[in-house]
Amino acid sequence: MATRVHQFFDELEAKKTILAKCTDLFTTLSTHFSSLQHSVAEKSQSLDSKLQSLDSLSKETLESLHRRETSIPERESSAAARIKEQREAALAELLRATPPPDPDLSATLKSLWRKMDAAALLRFVVSKRKESASLRAEIAAAMEEAVDPARLVVEAVEEFLKSKVAKSGVTDKRWACGLVIQALMVSSESREHSRKIVERAVAVVETWKEHLDGESESGAAEVVMFLQMVVCFGLRSRFDDDYLRNFVMQFASRRDMAKLAASLQFGDKIIDIIDELIKNGKEIEAVYFSSESGLTERFPPIDLLKSYHRNYKKNVSAIFKKGNNNHATMDDSSTSELNSIKAIIKCVEDHKLESEFNLDNLRKRATLLEKAKAEKKKGSTSRSKPQNKRGSGSSSSRPAKSAKFNSAHSSSFSRRNLAPSLQPSPGARFSAPFNYPSQTIYNGATANPYAATYGTSHTQSPAGITQQHYSIPVDNLGPSGYRSSGSYSGQTSYGLYDYRNGAPPTYPPPYSVDETTYRG
Repeated sequence: MATRVHQFFDELEAKKTILAKCTDLFTTLSTHFSSLQHSVAEKSQSLDSKLQSLDSLSKETLESLHRRETSIPERESSAAARIKEQREAALAELLRATPPPDPDLSATLKSLWRKMDAAALLRFVVSKRKESASLRAEIAAAMEEAVDPARLVVEAVEEFLKSKVAKSGVTDKRWACGLVIQALMVSSESREHSRKIVERAVAVVETWKEHLDGESESGAAEVVMFLQMVVCFGLRSRFDDDYLRNFVMQFASRRDMAKLAASLQFGDKIIDIIDELIKNGKEIEAVYFSSESGLTERFPPIDLLKSYHRNYKKNVSAIFKKGNNNHATMDDSSTSELNSIKAIIKCVEDHKLESEFNLDNLRKRATLLEKAKAEKKKGSTSRSKPQNKRGSGSSSSRPAKSAKFNSAHSSSFSRRNLAPSLQPSPGARFSAPFNYPSQTIYNGATANPYAATYGTSHTQSPAGITQQHYSIPVDNLGPSGYRSSGSYSGQTSYGLYDYRNGAPPTYPPPYSVDETTYRG
């Protein structure tokens, strides 16, 4: 009897287990089907929403096409009238026997654009180089007078490439051609170019690329012009990412490079570019690149500015701690610090970050450094004035005789030791040009290798030698082929050290800014 009872209960337990499993399976299946039903309902709702959005978009597109279709006759008549007006103006310019007396800058530029004469336009722009500010303001407006501005710009680039082959007038034509390309860059945001002009631009850019690849070192200004042509005519797909990225990284300190990099559509690779800039100690450039690319949340400008500020303070302090208090090192350190401070101030002002980054201490420090520079330069100038060695009572007006040296010593000395007033300025040699009308001026810190200028040995003071020993032409052109300003920090050229002065220049000691002065 007991055995049967135990068997009965065992059977009940087994059936209970089976029932529990069936219940769990039913629950699981119910949950699964409920989830499927919910998912199907959500997808159905999303699909309905997309269908509604598509219907709305289709209606808007059809309405837009209808408006454009109805406006075609008016636009055609307007374009025809504009072309007729430009043609008549161009013919009048060509048929005019004598030019008007003393035409102003604007009228001459408009006349040249109407004539579509690229060579004459470049010659005129070069002749007015001293009026560069007025040229930049007038050339974009004058370009609207041209029947086909894009074609004229392509022809101007062809003229520049011809001058490179002939190695004649390259510097001036590069500068003039840069102004013309920048004018088209501004207007091309709302302008479409014909297929024929784009194909011609492709040929010109390919030829230009061969020139750049064949040069050992490309100039910054020319590289910027090349990239502007790529962006302007939509030729991005014809170049590898690495090829364009190398140019961007090499000349990241150019004012317009940040906007060009954003226009070149690197996609996610722009993040790698900004990371590399930060890694190389170019936080100022990284601020501009992140701002133009819309990545300020990933790369906060304030953090980058603080990092740059800390790094340059460490560098300046390290120089003084090493005891390198010679004149060249002190000049280099002071100039580098001043340029770094100016770069920070300019960057903060450009991005309207004054409320988050306090500039009071930096401005005070910059004022001290500039004052010390000015005092040193003033003292050096006053000590370098020639002194009249004749007695005050002498009535003779003849100049003092020059010191006589044997020919071997004189020629050797004049080759090694240039007069301080005639040595080329280091700031002029290492400045980087830049101009981009549609972007704010972008200044950043660059290296200032002044030490090589001061480290030469001197067998005799140049004071005893007359100026006739130093008739050496001074090449005051930058590495890009022409002198201009526009690097991130606005390079400042200071007078060279006067070796007749034994006292070292005095600069304010390196300072420290309390991090609590920053807000945000």
